[in-house]
Amino acid sequence: MKKTNTIYWIYTGLFAAFMLFSSIPDIMLAKEAKVFMQHLGYPDYFTIFIGILKVLGVIAILIPGYPRIKEWAYAGFFFDLVGATYSQIATDGWMPQIAFMLLPFLLWAGSYSYYRRRLATES
Repeated sequence: MKKTNTIYWIYTGLFAAFMLFSSIPDIMLAKEAKVFMQHLGYPDYFTIFIGILKVLGVIAILIPGYPRIKEWAYAGFFFDLVGATYSQIATDGWMPQIAFMLLPFLLWAGSYSYYRRRLATES
């Protein structure tokens, strides 16, 4: 159980940090975020909205308890990552830089799978 908890918190901490740091430019509508999202065809209000939802999702996966909300947060992050990857491919075609998206997917998968393992051992 201790090993599972340790691995869970490593994955979850890295994933939460990644998502939190990616949300800050969105919420502040930083120039880089604005230009990038407009290039993908998204309006400014959507950029801010996604940034706020990322912060709420990070809070949801870090706060103990509330398993149903955590499940929704993990699902939301999955759809965010898939949507971001698909948007880049649909707009610019396949480019080697898109392979970077494997990192957040792996962090998400590790965090979620160890979250499920923790739930199974608590029951």
